[in-house]
Amino acid sequence: MAEMNFGGVMETVVTSHEFSLEKAREVLKNETIAVIGYGIQGPGQACNLRDNGFNVIVGQRQGKTYEKCLKDGWVPGKTLFSIEEAAEKGTIICMLLSDAGQIACWPKIKPHLTAGKTLYYSHGFAINWSDRTGVVPPKDIDVIMVAPKGSGTSLRTMFCEGRGLNCSYAVYQDASGKAEEKTIAFGIGIGAGYLFKTTFQREATSDLTGERGSLMGAIEGLLEAQYDVLRENGHSPSEAFNETVEELTQSLGPLFGAKGMDWMYANCSTTAQRGALDWAPRFREAIKPVMEWLYYSVKTGNEAQISIDKNSQADYREKLNAELEAMRNKEMWQAGVTVRKLRPENN
Repeated sequence: MAEMNFGGVMETVVTSHEFSLEKAREVLKNETIAVIGYGIQGPGQACNLRDNGFNVIVGQRQGKTYEKCLKDGWVPGKTLFSIEEAAEKGTIICMLLSDAGQIACWPKIKPHLTAGKTLYYSHGFAINWSDRTGVVPPKDIDVIMVAPKGSGTSLRTMFCEGRGLNCSYAVYQDASGKAEEKTIAFGIGIGAGYLFKTTFQREATSDLTGERGSLMGAIEGLLEAQYDVLRENGHSPSEAFNETVEELTQSLGPLFGAKGMDWMYANCSTTAQRGALDWAPRFREAIKPVMEWLYYSVKTGNEAQISIDKNSQADYREKLNAELEAMRNKEMWQAGVTVRKLRPENN
């Protein structure tokens, strides 16, 4: 493990330099990793582990997602099983179903969590809000987590490019006395860029806050607000989209992603720098109360309950698709379709 300075705070991180892939294989050599669910995180983690030489099987019910398993090379009866069969065969049971799916499948999974096995998560939701989910693991198993800081699609894409996606890790229950070593080995196995330690509680609250905040919800709201104001004041869809989204994602985002916000500022005009420096505090003061409200809603379990209630409905997928379609059909995002077609690399 390495000690690193994060903005003046020392933290311990793990990379493949301190914990090699060879060591990870040695730690998990006698394990059968059963990936339960092949939706968002399942494909990336299962395929990365398989490509890295680990013993992996997949548990997935019949349907469209099962067909994806077949296309990815999982073989029925050998590496592809029903959820119950995979849970029975596995020594590390990876709960990579949706949060609502984990709640629904828990009665089928729990009987197979016999002494000495490991229950693995990539999100602290089910355990942290166990009073709402009903997910209470047996005391004689390890309960661990590696949480990629991005989608399963990104995890797989970056792995195939020879890069890694940063992950947090945590141990909730250490029955074997070797849970932390097992967790780190798993993180290296799925292709983590580096691993930083957390708890199930901190991961669950920060993750829900980030998704509803700057990573998805807040940025969608901010972009739509600016686009609307520009359109209401006579700017064309093309101009409004370029000044709101395209410049952010194609020009400025890569700059601050590579070397920080100050580097991005330094590569913009002095007029842009002055205005941004003046307005950033105003946005911060306007937004912070909303972020505090959001964090309170997450911490108290309100957001978890909303997710459980809505995502457990029989028609939740149809309702979700309708909401996404409404977003896709907004003028701003339709303008974006045309803007992307006009990028030089698409011509």
